[in-house]
Amino acid sequence: MIFQNWNNICLCGEEETLFPAGGKRVDEPFAPLVFLVRRDGLTSRGLYAVTSLAEVNEPEGVACLTPAAAPETGPLADFVARHGAAVLNTAFSNAFAVLQRFVQPKTSGFRVTLVGLGDVGGTVLTGLKLLGQEIDSIAIYDPRQDMCRRYEMELGQVLEQDRPMPQITICREEDLFRCDLLVFTASRGVPGLDSGVQDVRMAQLEANRTMLAAYAKRARQEHFTGLFCQVSDPVDHLARGVFLDSNRDEHGVYDFAGLLPEQVQGFGLGVMAARAAYYARQEHVEFSQGRAYGPHGQGLVVANAPAVGYNDAVSRHLTELARTANLQVRALGFKPYIAPGLSSATISLLQLLRGEMHYGAVPLGGVYFGCRSRMTRLGLQLFREPITPELLARLEETYRELKEADRP
Repeated sequence: MIFQNWNNICLCGEEETLFPAGGKRVDEPFAPLVFLVRRDGLTSRGLYAVTSLAEVNEPEGVACLTPAAAPETGPLADFVARHGAAVLNTAFSNAFAVLQRFVQPKTSGFRVTLVGLGDVGGTVLTGLKLLGQEIDSIAIYDPRQDMCRRYEMELGQVLEQDRPMPQITICREEDLFRCDLLVFTASRGVPGLDSGVQDVRMAQLEANRTMLAAYAKRARQEHFTGLFCQVSDPVDHLARGVFLDSNRDEHGVYDFAGLLPEQVQGFGLGVMAARAAYYARQEHVEFSQGRAYGPHGQGLVVANAPAVGYNDAVSRHLTELARTANLQVRALGFKPYIAPGLSSATISLLQLLRGEMHYGAVPLGGVYFGCRSRMTRLGLQLFREPITPELLARLEETYRELKEADRP
């Protein structure tokens, strides 16, 4: 195993070809430690944190949400167990630029760009204005300039609190990616209340994917090293689409010169967890250990508990209630955007910035799979815990469905 000191980061790899220029060979590992690998960019992660040496080369799939296999032994294994480490996929051209940004994380003063000021976008923006004390500024962009002016004026007239609140500014198109976080809430083709469409989320896929492609290519052109947060529906498929579209050249060939998989995250699962908790309260079901997994919509998996106490019948019932909750609001004559805007986006985004565990769709073996994770200076860290075999089988089923649907 080769160790190099590169910009005060310890790079570790088995081949010299994996290392960037400018490193100096060292005899022993030091923190932060980064394992260099080269794997297929279409089906592999880009930058992720590990707490065990056994996690470095484990197969990617829903088993990554459970504790790693029996830990390896030896000095390097002991070092990783004490300090943690990262795995960096050098198949991506921007891998080392993104790594440098991650290992020097901000804790405040974040710059956010929010694209889209429809119902969801306006809700998210209002929530971030009131709660986002870590955010320095939010630049808003919408083709409707009058909407931009309205929100800049109205949210600029909110009374000051005893903690900082972000400044709202209007963003020029050329400045979209001058930020730490781009939050995309714009949407096309949202079915009307009288449309009769049952799967409202998937009905928006084609129009939204086409619209997002331009932003994905822009992120590629500007060598964006921040995070692209996908909020509009269907978030899981669109997050995968952003990643794929940013990594194609002008001829449509995948060259992996765009965003790393972990730079894109879908935000739709938070509201599903909140809806499941709501219905659990309504039906007096214990949900303190409740979980939500998978896509935001068809394929959702809710569990009343991940392991001890898991009840399959109760969990499937809560899954159906959470999955169709949006239709209940639409039946009242309203579009359901308040809970999604606050739970899936505002609260989850702030948890992301704070390095806390949150719900989101993250890359895992070639799909964007909804689960709990957090961002660290060593990359994305999955929340791992024991999962009962019955629940794990449900997760594997929805994972296979997602993989088939999102095949490039």
